[in-house]
Amino acid sequence: MKIKRILSVLLCGALLAASALAVTGCSDSGKKDAEKDGYTVGICQLVQHPALDAATEGFKKALTEKLGDKVTFDEQNASGDSATCTTIVNQFVSSNVDLIMANATPALQAAVSATADIPVLATSITEYGVALGIDNFDGKTGINVSGTSDLAPLDKQAAMFAELLPDAKTVGIVYCSNEANSKYQVNVVKSELEKAGVTVTEYSFADSNDIAQVVTKACEEVDALYIPTDNQCANNAELIDGIAAAAKKPIIAGEEGICKGCGIATLSISYSTIGYNTGLMAYEILVNGKDPADMEIQYDDAPVYKYVASRCETLGITVPDSYEAIAD
Repeated sequence: MKIKRILSVLLCGALLAASALAVTGCSDSGKKDAEKDGYTVGICQLVQHPALDAATEGFKKALTEKLGDKVTFDEQNASGDSATCTTIVNQFVSSNVDLIMANATPALQAAVSATADIPVLATSITEYGVALGIDNFDGKTGINVSGTSDLAPLDKQAAMFAELLPDAKTVGIVYCSNEANSKYQVNVVKSELEKAGVTVTEYSFADSNDIAQVVTKACEEVDALYIPTDNQCANNAELIDGIAAAAKKPIIAGEEGICKGCGIATLSISYSTIGYNTGLMAYEILVNGKDPADMEIQYDDAPVYKYVASRCETLGITVPDSYEAIAD
């Protein structure tokens, strides 16, 4: 009986060991099966202009460097239409892409409305709390969203008026009223300018059809203009330039692309850099399983003072040596 018991115990032990090995084997096999041979990333860009284009290219560059031909991009442009952003991201959700990259606020808002499951990374967003309606935003969204911001130090941009345009006593801020992030910038810059004793007037437009009329009115009433990182203004910079140049009114811009199109100077972040950093974040999500809800929004911490030499020369504006010239 004793021998039988011993054999029984040994047999049970062997069965348990075999069972444990089988479970381990299944687990390893499951891991291998879960590893993906390729990833599909949907890119929804609001509109085509140099800043957003640079962000998208930076994003693709980073992921391609990391994943090579294992990543496929479905890149779509909404041509400035928020409703088209919704159509695009809904297609991405139906296709079950591995990740959505939303370039600009309307693209992000459309993606958030379309899915709570697919990871969403955004770029070219000024303030995520404003864009997503999050009160007391602390740097993490808490949902399936993270990304990078194009916010430059607005107080320093406001201070550029005193440095470059000390005689400008009245400033007009031109922006699209449908862009929440533009309004956020307007409020901050207006407050800073008013602290410095400058009279500020807001000139908003609802769509591109009103830009010419609004900019013309602003040029008739103020000494200088400020344009934030506003997608509609960026897409119509040439139109704005024609009106402001004829009126000899200088424009300080929120970012390099708008500045090149119609401004004299800017303190600008690099859209290529924030796009690239978004791509690195995407790699961490796709390959290393990071949760966007726990990922801090990232910023370009090295903005650069830049100017357009030809416009400054035409208007007789002296620029400090610390400013970097934007190539015409």
